[in-house]
Amino acid sequence: MNGWLDIAVLIAVVAIVFARQFTAQRITSGGRKWWLMPAVLVFLALRQPGLLDPAHRAASVILLAVSLVIGLASGAAWAWTTRIWTDETGVVWTKGTWAAAGVWLCGTALRLGLMGIAAALGVHQGSQATLLSVGAMLLTRAGVTTWRAQGLQRTYRVPAVG
Repeated sequence: MNGWLDIAVLIAVVAIVFARQFTAQRITSGGRKWWLMPAVLVFLALRQPGLLDPAHRAASVILLAVSLVIGLASGAAWAWTTRIWTDETGVVWTKGTWAAAGVWLCGTALRLGLMGIAAALGVHQGSQATLLSVGAMLLTRAGVTTWRAQGLQRTYRVPAVG
């Protein structure tokens, strides 16, 4: 696959995830593969050489690290701005808020700014850095949301006999 296919996959994943965040989603314990989509993005990013610019290795590593921090921070902020509730039957649901959409926009603006800095420095950044950043964002969002939801799930206990 080349960079254009990476970009097409990235756009499709982001469109699916972004559209789904505004509909109520049931959180199931154990059965949901919340890590699968981020893992696919990370695999696509790491499967071929070219993640780092050989002519500007140090700057490339720094820009990649900043991109990953942006992804992790965006994912955590997105998870904390997502509404989570339990219905009357005890099922846990989640739905993105407008604040979550704002987090997306801020994260995208920061990534675009980082791309501009890379271009100004003459550092080549392919689609792989973006794939890793978005993968980190989705993984963090899913993990934090799942962790938050665990606190809302009902636990049924048998009273002690004594």
